[in-house]
Amino acid sequence: MTHSYRQPGVVLTDRRFTVPLDHDRPGGETIELYAREVVASDKTHQDLPWLLYLQGGPGFGADRSVGRPGWLGRALKEYRVLLLDQRGTGHSTPANRQTLPLRGGPAEQAGYLRHFRADAIVRDCEAIRAEVTGGAPWTVLGQSFGGFCVTSYLSLAPEGLATAVITGGLPSLDAHADDVYRAAFPRIERKVTAHYARYPLDAERARRIADHLLHHDVVLANGYRLTVEAFQSLGIVLGTGDGTHRLHYLLENAFVRTPQGSTLSDAFLEQAQAMLSYARHPLYALIHESIYGQDARPTAWSAERVRAEFPQFDAAKALAGDEPLLFTGESIHPWMFECDPALRPLRETADLLAARTDWTPLYDPARLAANEVPVVAAVYHDDMYVDTAHSLRTARTIRGLRTWITDEFEHDGIRTGGPRVLDRLLALVRDEA
Repeated sequence: MTHSYRQPGVVLTDRRFTVPLDHDRPGGETIELYAREVVASDKTHQDLPWLLYLQGGPGFGADRSVGRPGWLGRALKEYRVLLLDQRGTGHSTPANRQTLPLRGGPAEQAGYLRHFRADAIVRDCEAIRAEVTGGAPWTVLGQSFGGFCVTSYLSLAPEGLATAVITGGLPSLDAHADDVYRAAFPRIERKVTAHYARYPLDAERARRIADHLLHHDVVLANGYRLTVEAFQSLGIVLGTGDGTHRLHYLLENAFVRTPQGSTLSDAFLEQAQAMLSYARHPLYALIHESIYGQDARPTAWSAERVRAEFPQFDAAKALAGDEPLLFTGESIHPWMFECDPALRPLRETADLLAARTDWTPLYDPARLAANEVPVVAAVYHDDMYVDTAHSLRTARTIRGLRTWITDEFEHDGIRTGGPRVLDRLLALVRDEA
């Protein structure tokens, strides 16, 4: 049963699908997928080609936009768009601290979550495509982790694709998580250095906040323990177009005077809580490192281990000298499952996922080398989240892929660039530019 409703300039239709939890066992347990169909209100009855949008993540539901902003407005000029909540996210069958205990204990939960990687998402897409398009191939737009999924799509089921468009999401085909993070920490340091160059006073503000957290036990309103490592992780925003400005506004009025002395303000703590909590996207923390697992090597809390190879990120050492405090970026650490109440009950589950040694390959280099699907990718110069060198090496592997390499945008160019990014990529993939 579907339900349609209107927003300015668009008609939206809720779509629900039932798919196997494990596509290798089609007669076994099933889960539900939710997707939102979007069409321009003046094209409702037209026979339009389909564009499937795969959100970044992992673990985030599709955008909840109003009307036809940015890239969506450009897409709706010629497509009927399907915004998929990937399995476990958004309005699809949820996977979080409240629902995972239905599976049993940590071992059963970890076994369940091994079915939530890109290969399963691709097979979900193929399972619903016949119902959505009548069997016709569709154009797929993948942002960030969505681009990882598109690369898996090209490897596993290219017959389902009319065109593939990737923004900020060309993965390494063979890098272990350790390789990914060894490349990431120097990029993160460059972003922090650039932030302090833009906002010089923030260097001292960050040191003052970190020093306070080293000497005080700070618990946020939702029960989150705000440690210095958690504070440093706010640097994840520096990989987005407006992130440096958002971080600056957070830091500039962090302290307030009280009868008991200077302390962190309620406004600062509230903003930090909103930025740090994984309550809305716990899968991001649970399966993040597994997206780099492709063989018998465990990920084994890779970001935490590799961070130790970069002592300049140690807050205590920085504060003991005169070095700037370095923020961190897109990485998941064991302490998050101690600090965040949305993750605490899932720590043992996360440990079991980190220890797995049976990950299967997500990409097929031979099939990618023989690719016949028109494919294009935006590669953002010095992208904080996805290593540019890794992306370009993969681009050379995929037959026929055209790249647009730009430093005009950060990782979220598809969001901040309005219709220009998608317009440029569609022109490239059609040989019109």
